[in-house]
Amino acid sequence: MTEKLYYSNPTCIEWQTAITSITEEGQYYFLTLKETAFYPEGGGQPADQGYIGDLEVLDVIERNSEVFHKVTSKPNQSNVHCKINWNRRFDHMQQHTGQHLLSAVIIELYNSATTSFHLGEDTVTIDISMSEIKEKQLLNIERKVNEYIYENKEIKTYYVTEKELATLPLRKLPDVTEDIRIVEIDGIDLSACCGTHVKSTGELGLIKLVKTEKQRGNIRIHFKCGYRALEDYHQSSTILNEISNYLSSNREAVLLKIKKMETENKALQKEIETLKEENDRLYIECILAKEETSFITLSFHDRTMKDMQRLARLLTEQNKIILFCSTNEYKLLVAHNKSVDFDCGQFFKQELKNYKGKGGGNATSAQAGFETLEDMKTFQAYIEKVINEKLVVNK
Repeated sequence: MTEKLYYSNPTCIEWQTAITSITEEGQYYFLTLKETAFYPEGGGQPADQGYIGDLEVLDVIERNSEVFHKVTSKPNQSNVHCKINWNRRFDHMQQHTGQHLLSAVIIELYNSATTSFHLGEDTVTIDISMSEIKEKQLLNIERKVNEYIYENKEIKTYYVTEKELATLPLRKLPDVTEDIRIVEIDGIDLSACCGTHVKSTGELGLIKLVKTEKQRGNIRIHFKCGYRALEDYHQSSTILNEISNYLSSNREAVLLKIKKMETENKALQKEIETLKEENDRLYIECILAKEETSFITLSFHDRTMKDMQRLARLLTEQNKIILFCSTNEYKLLVAHNKSVDFDCGQFFKQELKNYKGKGGGNATSAQAGFETLEDMKTFQAYIEKVINEKLVVNK
């Protein structure tokens, strides 16, 4: 049986050992070692990575209490030098221990249990049994959890029997009844856990709550510990400084300046929309002066769908049937004011697929986008034909 150094010596990074077995499975080989510091995935913590000799360890799996190391090639020697990716391991130790501490604090302050835990590549998440959580509560949790970090509480791991387990005030009862490993944060938390952990809360450095979201009636909290939290602060600080420099403002006044710019921008947009409306009315007067027919078809290169919808609204008020196309965006709009027996939405639903178009609408208005200009023009010609035939019949 492999000696599990990740338990007896969790800070072990390099060691010499012997390969005790090699199993070939498909295109991969699974090795067992006399001693290993490679932690296999378990307890919500991802597996370690690193090297056995010159072979990269892709995964570490535990089967029937034996630890298997996944590699791509068969090793050519039995005695090997092993090295784990310590940055990855220590990150996982920080995040996993941080989860224990955070969950304990949430129980302490708000008597809310953690129902699930996920150690992701970017953030760590826990789901807690609360239907809502306020900003003040999050601040209280973050402050308390970091107080415990500064107090540098000792963290111990040890095994207990099933009988001893019954006497411990565990945060959550384990599913196993043997080889029960306890992780104890002095005076704060007792949990059964098979993961690797730091030796004291001070090694967590910092815990930062990043965001929350609702998840199936519970609250999901995203957080970062240690170096992840430090890197997150570095990125946020860099972005804030760049924004401050761009706006020629100090950091404290950035938000006020952005809000002012937003207010000014909304006012300008409203003014622009008013001017566009006036310009469109003048444009429509020119169209109506030239077009005697009730069916108006126009193609634009510099107008968006929103622009075409605004023009369409003004023209349908004049009892016109319109067919507009954007040769730049490959978009088409048809609309009328019930002046013709033509269900726009139904027609698009039946015919668009034949022209590689996507869209829809209602009885009096519909729009669509196309993959190519040719597809749009072909569909445009077909609609013109159908509507013109209906107008002839109506006469």
